[in-house]
Amino acid sequence: MKKLARLWPALTLLIYLAMPRALASDWPQFRGAGRDGKSDEKGLLKQWPAGGPTLLWKVTGIGAGYGSTAVANGIVYTTGGRGGQLVLTALDLSGKKLWEQTQGPTDTGQYAGSRSTPTIDGANLYLMSSKGLLVCRDARTGAPRWSKDLNRDFGGRDPNWGRAESILIYQNLAFATPGRSNCIVALDKLTGRTVWTGNGLSDDVDHVSPIAFEYKNVPMLVTVTRQAMVGVDIRNGRMLWRNTRVNSGTANCSSPVFEDGYVFAATGYGSGGACVKLEVGGNDVFAPQVWETKDMVNHHGGYVVVNGYIYGNHNNGWSCLEMKTGRKLWEDRGVGKGSLIYADGMLYTYSERRGRLGLVEAKPDGFRMVSDFSVEGEAQSWAYPAISDGRLYVRYGDNLYCFDIRGPQYETLNRKETKPAPKTTQAAEKPAPEPRPAPKYTPRPQTDEEIARRLYNTAHNYLRNNVRSMAKTKLKEVADKYPDTEYGKKAAEELKSF
Repeated sequence: MKKLARLWPALTLLIYLAMPRALASDWPQFRGAGRDGKSDEKGLLKQWPAGGPTLLWKVTGIGAGYGSTAVANGIVYTTGGRGGQLVLTALDLSGKKLWEQTQGPTDTGQYAGSRSTPTIDGANLYLMSSKGLLVCRDARTGAPRWSKDLNRDFGGRDPNWGRAESILIYQNLAFATPGRSNCIVALDKLTGRTVWTGNGLSDDVDHVSPIAFEYKNVPMLVTVTRQAMVGVDIRNGRMLWRNTRVNSGTANCSSPVFEDGYVFAATGYGSGGACVKLEVGGNDVFAPQVWETKDMVNHHGGYVVVNGYIYGNHNNGWSCLEMKTGRKLWEDRGVGKGSLIYADGMLYTYSERRGRLGLVEAKPDGFRMVSDFSVEGEAQSWAYPAISDGRLYVRYGDNLYCFDIRGPQYETLNRKETKPAPKTTQAAEKPAPEPRPAPKYTPRPQTDEEIARRLYNTAHNYLRNNVRSMAKTKLKEVADKYPDTEYGKKAAEELKSF
């Protein structure tokens, strides 16, 4: 029995890799596909076993730092600092290293290591170093395609503690924040050619990763600079609105969130946050502040919006606010100050100390943590968790963990006509095989139906974020390329209402 217990994690991984894969959403960038900290996956565990969900694998040697995990097209990406260099690592889904690339120097002083998370867009990967070196790479091999130095090429200046921005891709553009006279720049995502710069905004850069959405036919980028929360027109960089209440005076770190015309952002150091309501008149956008709060003092762990409620880190714990009014519904310590993401009705809260994770019901009527466990690592655990294909990825310092969080109905809810997973009890009763290396993961070819489903889900991610132009483009792609599939027909019907 002891031998079986030692081999059980390897057995679980073999079973997992052998099963037909559910084509759930990838987690291709910081805070997920929608850049909002939310996963669309269903059928995940509502409670973890004692000691946490099943560990599929653990990888060490990724380097020190705080960069989160991205998962796309069967590859897991993360960053770390090693020997004073930024190291980008790519793993297959069994945790085996595929390749690694260095990208110039990274911070070696206080809070040494990586900051940014890779962004994967199709065949390309985009990564910013803490020293302002932006490189576009081949997502499969890591080979560089083009690069920009934000300080040399655009006159930028690194903030205290280094840059932490994760690159934003919107349609054909890649966005970065050099700061100063060219505060925000838009680059052609394929060539790196400058499309526009600054356009009157000359704030300093801070640690925030911007978001993008379309509201009432106006596409806009929203971020928090060193001085304020700002919204700019994606088409030309023109500043549309500005809110100076969102500014801690020390460091602004967490990304804004958007829902139904409201934009919220908060900072730490006792400052709290504010919410604005967007009003569009032609090409002009106004953003009157509708409320401000000190009930979500958020250092860098972020927040998510679920059904009109904001859940996020508040001082040394967590709070829930009503999006439209700022009214506080609850506050609790939970696992302590940290970061969070959301999936399938649950908040995945991750403490910045001692690697403790807590599974919390995302409900405004009260704080209820149903499970918790801890992972090991050194220094602060500032990386955000990530969820992809029924797996929870947790980074703590030099360690990256991958856990199986699929519930009994996961395959049914995420893909039709999938055979149920073997029951754990049945697998445990079989004789344990002799230890052997984990098999190399080779993604199976996708059917037209599966490709159509992935594109259809991507379109609905855009719709959820009110980016209707991109949603329409993706729906048209599904309808035109895969007209005979279930999702091709759905897309064709939905296009009639655009």
